[in-house]
Amino acid sequence: MRRRRPAPEVPPPWALLSFLLRYPDARVAAARDELAAEVAALDDGPVRAALARFLAGWDANQTDLAARYVETFDLRRRNSLHLTYYAHGDTRERGMALLRLKKLYRTAGLPLDTAQLPDDLVIMLAFAAVAPPGHGEALLAEHRPAIELLRLSLHDLESPYAHVLDAIAALLPALSVAERSEVARLAREGPPEEAVGLEPYGPPEAMPEGVHA
Repeated sequence: MRRRRPAPEVPPPWALLSFLLRYPDARVAAARDELAAEVAALDDGPVRAALARFLAGWDANQTDLAARYVETFDLRRRNSLHLTYYAHGDTRERGMALLRLKKLYRTAGLPLDTAQLPDDLVIMLAFAAVAPPGHGEALLAEHRPAIELLRLSLHDLESPYAHVLDAIAALLPALSVAERSEVARLAREGPPEEAVGLEPYGPPEAMPEGVHA
């Protein structure tokens, strides 16, 4: 009797998640039916259920969707999609973290627009979609406390985008005890406030030798 080969493992839908978190311009808003079909094609489970809930609340016209997005992510610092901000604020340490991410993306062949900061969750998810298996998950797991803070904040606002963060969290390891403590500390204290500027991601003395933005 021939033994059946195991079914190939389906990669996580990082590209879909990245697209759903993008600013809902006319092209993104027009893709709702296509996105709904992609969500329906996912395996039954918490990721598909969370994204179905998101799409159920994503039913306004494009102008209203865009206004809701700006109000949610651009006008509220505690809802920032820039994940290194939660731990580092606008400090020298954040500049170094941004440099590391930019170098990582360049190595993976992921192009970055000059206006984009590399710690944007949309960009991290896009990297996870093209990186070798496991690399994207490892990068996202490094920022698990920030993702959890954003997820909780979006639920407090009753934002449909909270369900996208639920889906991301479901694809990552559960929070460790140390990470839960970090989430509580960051929620209590907020990010550091030492402003140093981020262009080009830190002052010259913070730039490692041989690395150029």
